[in-house]
Amino acid sequence: MSKLIIPLAIGAALLGAPAIPLPSGAGGGALQARELPAYLQCVPYAREVSGVRIFGDAHTWWSQASSRYERGNRPRVGAVMAFRPHRKMKLGHVAAVSKVIDSRTVLLDHANWSPINGRRGQIERDVKAIDVSPGNDWSEVRVWYAPLQALGKTRWPVHGFIYGDGAPAARPRVVSPPTHVAVTRAPSRQFASAFDAIRGGASPAGYRQAKPLPPQRGYRQAKPLVPQQQESQRKSQGQRTGAQARDPIAQVLARYD
Repeated sequence: MSKLIIPLAIGAALLGAPAIPLPSGAGGGALQARELPAYLQCVPYAREVSGVRIFGDAHTWWSQASSRYERGNRPRVGAVMAFRPHRKMKLGHVAAVSKVIDSRTVLLDHANWSPINGRRGQIERDVKAIDVSPGNDWSEVRVWYAPLQALGKTRWPVHGFIYGDGAPAARPRVVSPPTHVAVTRAPSRQFASAFDAIRGGASPAGYRQAKPLPPQRGYRQAKPLVPQQQESQRKSQGQRTGAQARDPIAQVLARYD
């Protein structure tokens, strides 16, 4: 064996950089392997932070976990999100869930996703990923991409989640906002009397009711809507508002896009 091959092989093992074979006879047969630039792959990092002891390319994790770990389609802290191969990401990807925000938003810890300062293999912690699947089953996600400083536009296909502790996944609990605000101090007498006067139709003491402004020249005053027009306008507004409220993906994207 050539004396040059041994240092290269040791360096590749220590740094985790893969070595690729050269064609037979390249370099007169003296050099049989070439070291690629060292960078951190997603697999060893996900294994370290999640405790899921699976080896091999990321796209094999889902099938390997079938007989060893609990799997599901609901995120939980510490679970591994297993990505399917897609486009140029032929080997898949794995990332660990660091926090569950709500039923459509999580934070991820992963490596070798975004190039940072022109360098690949970087670690990213607590970056957003949102579920954009129609059924809220986490089969498609969009992930924070550092060069954009925003969520990436690609919808990445996902197998699901691998749970390192073997326990079934629990659906994340979404805490509803409070329905009322507690009053900590009674209103002043002046405020209460003014409010009572307005509610009763009278003007508060010390205030004069403003007279309506006369119509300006060159403008025609709009005619009031007849009851049928008012009802039609309310229905149209209600349909638009209802469509937005029924689309959970639109609500999530509105927070981050």
